[in-house]
Amino acid sequence: MKIPRLHIGTMVSEIPLVQGGMGVRVSLASLAAAVANQGGIGTISSIALGDINANSKKYIQTSNEALIREIRKAKGLTSGNLAINVMEALSNAAELIKSAVKEGIKMIVMGAGLPLKLPEIVADDSVNLVPIVSSGRAAGLILRSWDKRYQRVPDGFILEGPLAGGHLGFSIEQLEKIDDYSLEKLLPDVLSTVKSYQEKYGKKIPIIVGGGVYDGKDIARMLSLGASGVQMGTRFVCTDECDVSPEFKQAYLESSRDDIVIIKSPVGMPGRAIKNKFLRDVESNGKYRIKCKYRCLSACKIDKAKYCIAKALLNSWAGDVDHGLIFCGENAYRINKIVSVKELIAELCADLKAA
Repeated sequence: MKIPRLHIGTMVSEIPLVQGGMGVRVSLASLAAAVANQGGIGTISSIALGDINANSKKYIQTSNEALIREIRKAKGLTSGNLAINVMEALSNAAELIKSAVKEGIKMIVMGAGLPLKLPEIVADDSVNLVPIVSSGRAAGLILRSWDKRYQRVPDGFILEGPLAGGHLGFSIEQLEKIDDYSLEKLLPDVLSTVKSYQEKYGKKIPIIVGGGVYDGKDIARMLSLGASGVQMGTRFVCTDECDVSPEFKQAYLESSRDDIVIIKSPVGMPGRAIKNKFLRDVESNGKYRIKCKYRCLSACKIDKAKYCIAKALLNSWAGDVDHGLIFCGENAYRINKIVSVKELIAELCADLKAA
């Protein structure tokens, strides 16, 4: 089997793999560049790169400066395909996107909300715009809005299923009936939704699926169902090039299936994480004192939040996992060793060919 390339607008990836953008500071330049060097699309997460204790003006400045540093570092390590991931819920999303485009990034991935105004921020049609959705309905809303207001359609969609890590685009009630929202059931609806817009604009709108994609067999299955590629995040955490602390990676290696739980995030969305001392303390203590000089997430309910999610994620990134939140995908417990990105992608491609 010849592994198919992934075409997203003006971008061509040698293998049909997008490395998921993982915040906070989980997927930075070294990981994204390593994936790009192996023929995939490497993604830098733009979330909470700045000083979260700064005031509004300073936070925006330090966030932009940090993102620019990561982009330039990645470009110094690879000539391959790079993207940035931005949450629509970020208060400074527009500034981050503009900084990335100015630095030459050609793919913007946007989730955690419907990016209905994204084409206003990025007028350059050589920059590929890829929203993250969790249903055909969400894809349809974006398509209708962009078509009507901007005479443009997305260059692709990332369809994230309910087995993904971090914040999820599903309600608690939907997650209780998780099999009803599998990628196998969601993908046909999204493919059907984009069909008429592909015909109208004379271009393919590739669907990249993510959430629970673990090995080459999973990739082969998704391609056979009509996906153009896959997004994988969790598998890349336990790689040499991932910038998280050794303690963060060890939490993955030591986790069991029962340790992986659904939580209610302070931003009001369900999320998937490893149940550790921090989450048990939150359950018993009820609430931690929060100091917030700048609301980095516009959806954050500071008065009701039990903890600052940015601080909790940063603690784990830095190694203080006992006081930190560890996001992960449903299959994190299956990881049993740390490997290089080159080794991981070689394994995935070999399994894909065999499948």
